[in-house]
Amino acid sequence: MKATQHHHDNLLNDKALAPLSKIRPATLDKIEKAVHELFAGANAQDVTMIQIAKAANVSLQTLYKYFGDKHTVFQTIMDIVLGRLANRMIDHLQGIDSVKERLRKTLWVCFDFVDSHPDAVMVLTSVSTSDIRKISIYENKELINAFTSVLADGQNRGVLNDKVPLYVLFDVFMGFVMRIGTMQVIRHSPMPLTENFDDLFSILWRAISKPDIDTKS
Repeated sequence: MKATQHHHDNLLNDKALAPLSKIRPATLDKIEKAVHELFAGANAQDVTMIQIAKAANVSLQTLYKYFGDKHTVFQTIMDIVLGRLANRMIDHLQGIDSVKERLRKTLWVCFDFVDSHPDAVMVLTSVSTSDIRKISIYENKELINAFTSVLADGQNRGVLNDKVPLYVLFDVFMGFVMRIGTMQVIRHSPMPLTENFDDLFSILWRAISKPDIDTKS
């Protein structure tokens, strides 16, 4: 959660907001649920602070005190949600030697997140690329370094495709997660992604592994 705190501290300096640490956890939880509900079901530009306050059953004064505006509400809440996902991903990248198994566990965490947080996925699809970049978890160097180090290790071992730059493997992995995850929610699929996980991982593995390597290795 360091990225979230750093993001909010910067806003605190700019707008003299009350420290997020002072808000009651139950209140923050209600605001998080309201953000999921409102931003997932409408154009982000149409959502108002009054709507957020009403959906969260908190005062408008509380929202302005801790966040200042609706964009900061959105960015802070999504940073908290994605921060939890980032922590899980980092945990699953540790302590396993096999590149394939580390990527497998990471993909599982991502798809489990989609299955468990469909509203959060829809919120992200409704936001422009420029606004998404304002969510500080996207600049989380610990997560990015942990993940890219796995991909680099795979290339060095001759397990992953080494004919393309490292960032291409990263983009293929993330693009796979985002497209599959988004369409899973849009289609209202009754079957969770984790139900077909082995087949999905097999597709991804074939896409990024070295062309002449045995996919079972």
